[in-house]
Amino acid sequence: MKLSDQAIGVLMMALQKSLLEQADIVPLMKQLNFAQMDNNQLLVENPPDIKVGIPVAPSSAKTKVSEVEAPSFVYGQGNSSDA
Repeated sequence: MKLSDQAIGVLMMALQKSLLEQADIVPLMKQLNFAQMDNNQLLVENPPDIKVGIPVAPSSAKTKVSEVEAPSFVYGQGNSSDA
């Protein structure tokens, strides 16, 4: 049995989130529910929502950089790309 591309992506995003927030990854990993697909790969049934703040460049040197909230990316919603 192997991880699906979706499951690998979920694990990588969870790792990235824990590194960025300097938080323990174990509680997030314990919440994940896996299911076996027909092709014998594992799928994450409940991928976590991960929100990313995107820094906005200042219009002048006197302006501070602010953050805007980007839309959440949800795995497995038909937005796949093989590129």
